[in-house]
Amino acid sequence: MNCSAEKASRKWAYGAFGRTAAAMVTVAVGLLLPGVYCEPALAAKASRSTPWGDLFGIHPPKPRAKVHRAAVPLPRPRPADAPSAEELAKEAAQETAKAAKETTKEGKPTEQATPQPPPPSACRLALTEAIAIAPSIPDIRGAGGCGGEDLVRLEAIVLPDKRQVSVKPAAILRCAMASALADWIRTDIAPLAVRLGSTISDLDNFDSFECRGRNRIVGARLSEHGRANALDVRALKLSNGRSISLTDRSVPREVREAVLHTACARFSTVLGPGSDWYHEDHIHLDLMERRNNYRICQWDVWDPLPQTAPLLPAERPEEAPPREVAAKPDAAKPDAAKSAVGKSSAAPADEKSDAATSKPEPKPTTKKRRQNRRS
Repeated sequence: MNCSAEKASRKWAYGAFGRTAAAMVTVAVGLLLPGVYCEPALAAKASRSTPWGDLFGIHPPKPRAKVHRAAVPLPRPRPADAPSAEELAKEAAQETAKAAKETTKEGKPTEQATPQPPPPSACRLALTEAIAIAPSIPDIRGAGGCGGEDLVRLEAIVLPDKRQVSVKPAAILRCAMASALADWIRTDIAPLAVRLGSTISDLDNFDSFECRGRNRIVGARLSEHGRANALDVRALKLSNGRSISLTDRSVPREVREAVLHTACARFSTVLGPGSDWYHEDHIHLDLMERRNNYRICQWDVWDPLPQTAPLLPAERPEEAPPREVAAKPDAAKPDAAKSAVGKSSAAPADEKSDAATSKPEPKPTTKKRRQNRRS
């Protein structure tokens, strides 16, 4: 292409004005085209960046649909021969029982909606009301392993002659511990009370179930009291009003020793005075299971304390005979002096006679030592 000035009139036939107008049209078209293509993109971008722009009523609201009211049907009146609520409940219970008896195709019974409680243990079946008044209580599951299963609240022990020995207060124990305690009272303690001329009426319960460590020490190993497997006994009360404290030294030693031997034969742990200072005023009994059936029986039956003499002597009765006054020791001194003088006067005569009759003893011969003379 030849763009020289000589041939410029062939390309731009309208002269200088035409050339200028054509240039301006070209520039205007170039400026308008980007705006036409950019406006839809900017509008779309603005709508994406602000999706909630039309939330607050920028556009007119849409008309709501008309509400159609429907007629609600009323229940039919109850017929006179309709069954009552009790009859319906009985029919439902019968249907549930029939469904429980039915078996599935595999021959297994269908699962019941409500779980059945576990059957009573052998201990619970043996501990009847003829032996002890001990109703069952729910299982206890506390922190740190406290509690247990098959628990009872021992309220009284029934003796063979139908008399009851009250446990005051009632003790929460495992069934095995309650059964062992009932056998001990019925077999050993009741005959002992009869030998003392009365019958046992009460058992002084010092402590039974308590979630704590041994000897109430914080952080110690869990006590058997925390497992409802121990009982602390302080005294036995008789029907005649007498109270036998098991740690009282004034109680006859034979009685305390009899209680000691029977308790150690039935319980795996017996702690009393002499074991530690925590058990100086009561007796601890439990059924702790140890390796090789190891048992602990630590209870020292102390002798009675000696009786102290009164501070003042008793008054002398008026009808007592007069007291005999003993001779003073000074009255015998003159006689002793006289006898001593007589002995001293008689002594020289005796010595003379002895000297006359006795011969002088020969002196032992001694060798004379030569003295070294110096020249």
